Amino acid sequence: MVNQGINFSLWLDFVERDYLKNEFSTLVKKGIINGATSNPSIFASAISTSQAYKEQLETLVGKGPKEKYEALAIEDIRTAAKALRTVYDEENDGYISIEVDPFLSNNTKGTIEEGKRLFNSIGEPNVMVKVPATEAGYAAMIELLSSGISVNATLVFSPKQAHKCIKAMQKGINAFEESNEGKVNAVISVFVSRFDRLLDNDLAAEGIDISKTGVYNAAKIYNLVEACHKPNIRTLFASTGVKGDDLAADYYMRELLASHSVNTAPLGTIEAYISKPASAVNLPLEEHEINGYFTKISDNGFDMDEVYKQLLKEGLEAFEKAFQEMLDSL
Repeated sequence: MVNQGINFSLWLDFVERDYLKNEFSTLVKKGIINGATSNPSIFASAISTSQAYKEQLETLVGKGPKEKYEALAIEDIRTAAKALRTVYDEENDGYISIEVDPFLSNNTKGTIEEGKRLFNSIGEPNVMVKVPATEAGYAAMIELLSSGISVNATLVFSPKQAHKCIKAMQKGINAFEESNEGKVNAVISVFVSRFDRLLDNDLAAEGIDISKTGVYNAAKIYNLVEACHKPNIRTLFASTGVKGDDLAADYYMRELLASHSVNTAPLGTIEAYISKPASAVNLPLEEHEINGYFTKISDNGFDMDEVYKQLLKEGLEAFEKAFQEMLDSL
């Protein structure tokens, strides 16, 4: 069901305790999804709006806010990992991601320590540790992967970030494979829709087609990842939910269908897609087509390097804000 003749994976970008114990397993068993992702914003929303955490929180009285959060998150991720374990054992992905504390984005040692601690506390092999694609993060990716912990590089906006992820991942995976049996995998989470939300109004004012920047940028990174010819490093297309009614709910998913890739999406996006699954890929795009688009917007005064910096800064700040608000509520 997931592939429909296309060798790609479909992961659910959502966790919430009641959902994980009920509908989530149905999606897995039906073959609609074969993995899942979480992030600080998703956990913040789940913990603050769902009554499902009340009982466990009552057992955590006296613990600090971060201890409470980790206890809740570890149980949810373990539940998801167990629901996905059969898929993992069949070597059809079956991963669930958990992100390190976003305030560690510039702390290599802290990221490594927390990543290992969370992975070992969850105690399931099909967990990916999410690490932001910062200078500190690249070094952490090498260490985690070489230790046999799969990695999801997150908040990737620029091809330069992707290139650094690839180098780090190759180094970590090679170190693991030289001295270990078993498998370790990595994905590079390219954020898509945020480009268009930032740029579309200004692009429209210049007479340039809108809702294309995120797709072309993701397509460029996909080509980079595929060029490294490493089966256990894949592009993951993230931030694929649309805002408003101008685009179909599954617009970004369909535009970025590609072999040897992952789409992670909110439930509504997945439901829209599976109502009429695609039967053919849309990627790869030719480099001259991608470069032609970016030359056009550059000629109209848009500086992509500045866009990349702004989106990374905003992404890091948004995760920090959501995480801090959740801790304050605990």
